[in-house]
Amino acid sequence: MKTIITFGTFDVFHIGHLRILERAGQLGERLIVGVSSDALNIEKKGRSPIYSQDERMGIVAGLKYVAGVFLEESLEQKADYILRFNADTLVMGDDWAGRFDCFSHLCEVVYFPRTPSISTTSIIEVIKFKEDAVV
Repeated sequence: MKTIITFGTFDVFHIGHLRILERAGQLGERLIVGVSSDALNIEKKGRSPIYSQDERMGIVAGLKYVAGVFLEESLEQKADYILRFNADTLVMGDDWAGRFDCFSHLCEVVYFPRTPSISTTSIIEVIKFKEDAVV
């Protein structure tokens, strides 16, 4: 059974998230997803996620092509996660292109193109702009 692994925050879940997970799931029989912990998100992005780690894990776990979800607590543990889940392929968005090539001795590394003009950060900015306009 070919196992695919990917990682992300998956905050303010949107069509870009759905598409990358769907494409990742099509590469194998089992898709395992690491969802960044709240603390890791603060470390990476300098802000708390909109939705808690439990809510984000629940959203991702509810997708039909996701076989399992776990809490990613450290960027430095990616190799451990790959080995723990016996992943054959690591999938990431192409905004990370090249950054995970160091794991190519453990598994195949694939970068998928991001969905154009879609990002959680831009969605949050649009919401803030609309809130400011109302006030």
